[in-house]
Amino acid sequence: MYQDNGKPTILGDCTLLIISIIINSLGNALTVSLNLGSALWTASAVNMAHLFRMNLGNILLLEGIAIILSNALILRNFDWRRMLGNVLFMVPFSYLVSGIAQMLTVFHIQHLSLVPSVILDIIGVMMIGCGVSIYQRVNLILHPNDDFMQILRFKYFHGNAVIASLVAFIVPITITTICFLIQRHLWAVNIGTVVALLFQGTFIALSDRYVFKKLKHQRL
Repeated sequence: MYQDNGKPTILGDCTLLIISIIINSLGNALTVSLNLGSALWTASAVNMAHLFRMNLGNILLLEGIAIILSNALILRNFDWRRMLGNVLFMVPFSYLVSGIAQMLTVFHIQHLSLVPSVILDIIGVMMIGCGVSIYQRVNLILHPNDDFMQILRFKYFHGNAVIASLVAFIVPITITTICFLIQRHLWAVNIGTVVALLFQGTFIALSDRYVFKKLKHQRL
């Protein structure tokens, strides 16, 4: 999977990308199904889905398109290859999260008692951080939300994942707050959201160090 110089082969890049998407999708779907707090971006999408009465996959897709445009403005460059990569990542990912979340409800995990539910929710948030870490390092194609965080991380914060995550989260927090002011109700915001807010950058940084340790950041 790796070349002699330590970099992944083309097949290695693709394999790691697929693994990371599956890990991230499952983590997001797990937090949505449990409704004990999703990662900030997912929580904002869930609340918009309720506000506009739309399918979660469609909302994730529309939110991603908006972030693609924002990223281009930050970089002051409409990099069509990068934007196409964002779309290629985002479309299957959006509907994979929605589909797995619906599938998990068949197992009635939403009816688990509090302690195992909280543990599973935190594991879901950790899986999201792990998935983000892998595909950010591969950097072949990225979800626009994570591309946004990566742009902040290396353009403004000297590679610090923790600070970049906290700054990036201002956007979904604002979206969720607006939805709450309109609906007077919150969905997918709970202990898992707090864990994601405080520790997702840490989970990414730890995964950088310990998950697929030979994999370094590429194509920056």
